[in-house]
Amino acid sequence: MSTPVVIVTGFLGSGKTTLLNHLLHNDDGVRIGVIVNDFGSVNIDAMLVAGQVDAMVTLDNGCLCCAVDASGMDAMLTKLTQSDSDIDIVVIEASGLAEPRDLLRLVLASEEADIVPGGLVEVVDAAEFEATSAEYPQLDQHLTVADLVVLNKIDRVDADVRDRLVTTVGKLSDGAPVVPTSHGAIDPRLLFDPPEHPRQDDGQLSFDELLREDFGTDCSAHLHAAFESVDFRTEEPLDPRQLMALLSDRPAGVYRVKGCVHFGVPGHGQKFWVHAVGGFTQVRRDDWQRDEQPHTQLVVIGASVDGSEVLARLRACEVGGSCALDEQSMLGVLRYVDA
Repeated sequence: MSTPVVIVTGFLGSGKTTLLNHLLHNDDGVRIGVIVNDFGSVNIDAMLVAGQVDAMVTLDNGCLCCAVDASGMDAMLTKLTQSDSDIDIVVIEASGLAEPRDLLRLVLASEEADIVPGGLVEVVDAAEFEATSAEYPQLDQHLTVADLVVLNKIDRVDADVRDRLVTTVGKLSDGAPVVPTSHGAIDPRLLFDPPEHPRQDDGQLSFDELLREDFGTDCSAHLHAAFESVDFRTEEPLDPRQLMALLSDRPAGVYRVKGCVHFGVPGHGQKFWVHAVGGFTQVRRDDWQRDEQPHTQLVVIGASVDGSEVLARLRACEVGGSCALDEQSMLGVLRYVDA
């Protein structure tokens, strides 16, 4: 199984640690490994009480993107993903001075076979946006790299200011989904999936479940931007060119796309697993089970997603009748297939 690596960046005081602690308290059983830069700024007590940091690497010798190279990042990722804690996802909480583009390059350069990019999340302080933009002109550049923007602390601005900031940040981030929220409370399902294996019911609640019952840590009822998903299934083959065009130009609000695809192109009748998050796309070949009817089943995940638009665009990828596509039509898919 692949382990996604989510990078959380943002300038000092934007709410990165608050977001991280929210994820740790609302993990739905996902085992989270954390790489922390600026150790002293992290609310260690909140992490320990949550009991959900299954492994942690700390770095207190400066900016993460300057202090390590690709091999150093690999060493940290290996320490987490090859531990006995069976980590499901790694979250990198970077220093406020870290350069997002360099962090992304470090993850993309990883030689760990089981590591896949899980997206770059930029946290923006809504109340200090104008001041931060003036003091740090790099903010505009940081937003262009983001796969998901969390517009935090909207409880500290008026509704009209919030709406204007959502529009402004959306333009600066080149159309990346923008999640307005307070206290870092985003739906964790935007970033990771609950485990497929059910909890063993032995009649006793786990420590984490007792915490949820006692303190009500599940914030799903009052999230500002809730997780939304669109399910799509068809037994018609899909046009590979049309599907790749959709993945490169996704409907507004879409952050992740995952599932299996049936292209039916001669010589390429296998099952293709697709994993797309932000600007990253990965495709893996597999075999259909002996009694399995070839089909496409995709889940599209995001915030403020227009489900009808998503379904219409996916339906437009269907190839009616017999598939007459040739080898050339698969080139756009094969470029993403792991060797």
